[in-house]
Amino acid sequence: MKSLFITLGLSAVLFSSQSCAQKTQTVAFYNVENLFDTLDTPDIRDEEFTPEGSKGWNSERYTEKLAHIDTIFELLGEPIIFGLCEIENRAVIEDVIAFGKMKKKYSIVHTESLDKRGIDNAILYNRKKLKLNSSGIIRFDMPEPSGPSRDIIWAKFLYKKDTILTMVNHWPSRGGGQVKSEPKRLVAATAARNFLDSIMTVSPSIKIVFMGDLNDYPDNLAPQMVSEVLKPMITATSGEFGGTNSWRGEWNILDHIMVSENFLEKSGVHVRENSGKIHSPKFLLGEYKGNIVPARTYGGKNYLGGYSDHLPVSIGIGM
Repeated sequence: MKSLFITLGLSAVLFSSQSCAQKTQTVAFYNVENLFDTLDTPDIRDEEFTPEGSKGWNSERYTEKLAHIDTIFELLGEPIIFGLCEIENRAVIEDVIAFGKMKKKYSIVHTESLDKRGIDNAILYNRKKLKLNSSGIIRFDMPEPSGPSRDIIWAKFLYKKDTILTMVNHWPSRGGGQVKSEPKRLVAATAARNFLDSIMTVSPSIKIVFMGDLNDYPDNLAPQMVSEVLKPMITATSGEFGGTNSWRGEWNILDHIMVSENFLEKSGVHVRENSGKIHSPKFLLGEYKGNIVPARTYGGKNYLGGYSDHLPVSIGIGM
């Protein structure tokens, strides 16, 4: 009987050790919907997001926005990698970190884009768990007469023996309709795909997570250029409403996370199968013309006090 207790005790210890060794972390992406500071920056079209501007964007509203992002950070399980889009500059990301639970653990990867409104992408990462190896941007020219678009930002992180390449995207909008705007997103997709092909050729063992607001649905041509070589983790079954954004009463996926096939292999750091999730707690939802929609910060010039017009997405990582 004593030997049985010893065996059971050892089994419990081994199981506990394996559980700790394979603890699940999250990697997440969130379009925060226009995180601007309250200052009028020269040469940037940000005048509406000032106290005197059309949206009456002031310190109180800005602070509430920071609190909302901190709430999302907790909702997502304090992701080790957190991709953000629709942020104005590095200063607002520093405010995000300083505001709440990210302080003392998180660092920033960010570069100012040439976007006329000053809209950028950023990566926040837990420097206690990951080491930044290198970072950069992918900059591409839009068809005339369009101006510069948001850069794709990337970073390589080291975790033990693994290298994780993270790419955060915010592709050109659907303004003017799908037919008119799609060529712009195809330019972005081509730039992303060329970069991916190069990386996967030179470093076939690198593990890749590609995320962002692609302003296109999974069955559109531009996202399919990426999903040919990476596996989509966010699908219609990942959330309650089948999408991350609602347009004219219809939900669909604009916010994507895709990973390389080797990231799904259960060796070293790896992505949990079927872990893609669209987060939709009630406080992130509102109602518009009888339809459930994401509770956004603004409706036109009207301040609604919500979180964003997009829902956040995440995947689980075994470490």
